[in-house]
Amino acid sequence: MLRKIHSLPGLIAALLIVLLGITGAVLSVDPAIDRLGTSIPAHLSVAELAGRVVAHYPGAEQIQRTPSGGIIVYYHSDSGAGADRVDPQRGSRIEPYVPSAFSRWTKQLHRSLLLDTTGRAATGITAIVMLVLCVSGLLLLVKRVGGWRQVAGPLRGNRSQRWHAEVGRIAIAGLLLSALTGTYMSAATFSLVSDGTQDEPDFPAATSGGPPAPVARLPALVATDLADLRELVLPDPSDSAAVYTLRTVQGDGYVDQSTGKLLVFRAHSGVRDTYELIYKLHTGEGLWWLGLLLGLCALGAVWLAATGAIVWWQRQRAKPKIAGNSPAQSAETLILVGSENNSTWGFARVLHDALRKAGHKVHTAPMNQAPFQRSPARLVFILTATYGDGEAPSSANQFRAQLAQRAPDPATKFAVLAFGDRQFTKFCQFGKDVDAALAAHGCQRLLELTTINRQSSQEFARWGVAVGPLLGLELELEHTPAHPKTFPLYLRERIDYGIEESEPTVVLRFDAGAGQPAGLFQRHRLPHFEAGDLVGIIPPGSPMPRFYSLASGSRNGVLEICVRKQPHGVCSTYLHGLQTGERIDAFIQPNPQFRPASGKAPVILIGAGTGIGPLAGFIRNNTGKYPMYLYWGGRNPESDFLYEPELKNYLADRRLTQLHTAFSRVHNGVHVQTRLTEDADNMRKLIENGGQVLVCGSSAMASSVRMALDEILAPIHLSVLTLKTNGRYREDVF
Repeated sequence: MLRKIHSLPGLIAALLIVLLGITGAVLSVDPAIDRLGTSIPAHLSVAELAGRVVAHYPGAEQIQRTPSGGIIVYYHSDSGAGADRVDPQRGSRIEPYVPSAFSRWTKQLHRSLLLDTTGRAATGITAIVMLVLCVSGLLLLVKRVGGWRQVAGPLRGNRSQRWHAEVGRIAIAGLLLSALTGTYMSAATFSLVSDGTQDEPDFPAATSGGPPAPVARLPALVATDLADLRELVLPDPSDSAAVYTLRTVQGDGYVDQSTGKLLVFRAHSGVRDTYELIYKLHTGEGLWWLGLLLGLCALGAVWLAATGAIVWWQRQRAKPKIAGNSPAQSAETLILVGSENNSTWGFARVLHDALRKAGHKVHTAPMNQAPFQRSPARLVFILTATYGDGEAPSSANQFRAQLAQRAPDPATKFAVLAFGDRQFTKFCQFGKDVDAALAAHGCQRLLELTTINRQSSQEFARWGVAVGPLLGLELELEHTPAHPKTFPLYLRERIDYGIEESEPTVVLRFDAGAGQPAGLFQRHRLPHFEAGDLVGIIPPGSPMPRFYSLASGSRNGVLEICVRKQPHGVCSTYLHGLQTGERIDAFIQPNPQFRPASGKAPVILIGAGTGIGPLAGFIRNNTGKYPMYLYWGGRNPESDFLYEPELKNYLADRRLTQLHTAFSRVHNGVHVQTRLTEDADNMRKLIENGGQVLVCGSSAMASSVRMALDEILAPIHLSVLTLKTNGRYREDVF
């Protein structure tokens, strides 16, 4: 529901938001330009200013002070009426004052779309829509990242989603301010709220009638500081009953031209002061720096409208397209899907097609549309994501309530496949809740709950291998999510470890192929990436990419990965067979949540096997030589001490503070979690000093590390979950 509240108004008002954003950005420059050409004297009275102006302009009729402090004099001379910008220190002319026609046109376009009352109503409605978008967008962001504490943390999703959210959280304050103030001003325009405008003060019943005194000596003007002036209208000196009209920040009044006394004064109301403050906050007039910030945020609104439309279109394209979906009344198998962005549907479609090909009658539907009352199916597959901080995605938020209304049925077998991201503290929490609810309702598990991290196609295929025999089938589940356009890489160098082992390891370093012939538009340059990001490689003969953590950043000039040859591993076998100079095709998948946070706090790196790749990259790029500790487990120091020469160099130049290794295939072999326990006192000290932990390697190793750290941290009343919640514990596991 919240997503609909955010997306539908945004799509409807997108063009108006773009128009108002562009014109608002253009107008935001005006206060800064006005301020640049203005000198603001300190402690100058209106009387002094008026005296200097009259000396240069005997026909002066009106003196105005702009919100940015500029002084404009309107005058009449033998050649006709004119207006000049003047120097307040001397009262002399700086330049003719000619308001920009383009600025006036842009302002009218921004305020009313050049359509008078109808246009003002349209811009007012757009301001309300922008307010709704700001609030709903902020709430969506909080849900997406897993709570208010994570709002400033790394963002997840595809490129369009990340950039939409990234710009949104940067511009949210300015857009919210503009939307609130714009809504209020629009309401005031249509008299829905008061702007505090009041009539002119009553004209004085009588004046002194004496001869005009020099304006520079009039007491009321001497007592008024130039900073408070808005406008001074000078009287006709030939009319003894004429008065000065003085408008200030505090209010308006009349001044006797002979005695200089303030005859009448009407102060502005609090409502008027509020409106003027809101006007200043909306336009930046008088606050040029705020105007520029609001202008940048207005450009952000243009970006958000564009990327929001792209995200919406991507979501529409990802909507389920299930071929041969059997009616619920005749289905033998149900596949129920919980998804927020429709990405889970791709996996459901692959499962649906595989079961249908095997002869099953399958009905696939969103979890909220579970046909429990209509379907005789006794086999149920649940494929669901978790949204935000352990919540149900929008297509599954009514499922458990519907399940509770169904009579318990022990004959029903189910399997839950939960999708999530291990960086969230409540990884796959909704899937776990659904699994528990089905079991509590009397249904029988066909297979224990299985979790899939970051929509891994490999983990999905392995789940299919486990499910198939339970159904008497061979399930080959190959799902190929859409991926970015690939680019060529050429192998520059390979370093082999454990050649005599059954599962050797190789470090591969690729470049963009500077020695290769370039096409018309091809450049021999690597795209941007950082250590800890992922590279997707598509092996020949397979549509499914395999992902490897990067041990380098693009600034290192190479793309480096560490690969262990897996038994029957299609991609690892392919990569191990590469020779120097050969080409592969790859793409980058950013992984911003897995990298050290900036700052001087200690960084604890924990890994095993090829998990050392990104950890070595972090150490390599630790040019600030902040405290960095590595705990790493391998098999045998003689055959696969990965990165041994580099790590020794990093210790020597202090990019690496300490190295703790554990080798499992030597006499009295140990694992990396043992080294952590042995160094428990130091570990607690580092954590108490704000240390952060990054873990990379197999899921089994990561699980053992979490258990060891929980025991180590218990005496200081901390846990891995606490560190995760605070963004101080991050994993990249496989």
